[in-house]
Amino acid sequence: MSGFTDIGSEFYPLAIIAGPCVIESEDLCLHIAEELVGIATRTGVLPIFKASFDKANRSSVESFRGPGIEEGLRILEKVRVECGLPVTTDVHLPEQAIAAANVVDILQIPAFLCRQTDLLIAAGRAGKPVNIKKGQFVAPEDMKFAALKVASTGNNRILLTERGASFGYRDLVVDMRSIVKLSDLGYPVVFDATHSVQRMGGEGGVSGGSPRFITPLARAAVATGAVSAVFVETHPMPNQALSDGANMLPLSELEHFVSGLVRIALALRESKESTEKSQ
Repeated sequence: MSGFTDIGSEFYPLAIIAGPCVIESEDLCLHIAEELVGIATRTGVLPIFKASFDKANRSSVESFRGPGIEEGLRILEKVRVECGLPVTTDVHLPEQAIAAANVVDILQIPAFLCRQTDLLIAAGRAGKPVNIKKGQFVAPEDMKFAALKVASTGNNRILLTERGASFGYRDLVVDMRSIVKLSDLGYPVVFDATHSVQRMGGEGGVSGGSPRFITPLARAAVATGAVSAVFVETHPMPNQALSDGANMLPLSELEHFVSGLVRIALALRESKESTEKSQ
């Protein structure tokens, strides 16, 4: 599995990008990755492991950020080798791109940084596929300019992620039209099911969330027919997670979540094939 080239492939009904928000420990990452491998085997999805070595955009200066780039990349490489999974992680600074690209399969650009020209160009030049998360403040049509910054380096292996739009000061809303509009730009689209239910800084310096909306939003996103992958942060005990626990899916619920999305994706595929045969 190469990760990017298999996203949207006819061999998989859907790709699932999953893992903890931040790398808390090697054992936790390996545990979640092993569970993801098993779920992928049973459901047929393309699994991609995600965790961040540094969460540079935490609400509070006192919040846990992660182990840092050197230790974080070591752990991600171990996940990649031992579990056989493609892996992805955030980069926040241009100088992180090359080091991360030496280990991971896909570089991820955080939503808050989707207009940072130097970062996008550095990620493009690193030579790995680049997943650009749409800023909460950006219209879907305008993500073409972020994509063009990466493409200007000759790297056209680009993903675009929908994660909701700001509504008021803390709430996010997901406009399903945005997913279709992102798809119109010609790149595979990812739906971020967990950050879309986040309430940024809504718990006194820590982000809150409404995890009960994770599943219905993800199902609606897949049902648009324009989504190639779903991103979901997961943890065995979200209430003890060191970052974004309030909007995570419990690991024990991940297989049921994925299975439901696969049924929708397969139903869409069967409907498309039936329509094509009848024409």
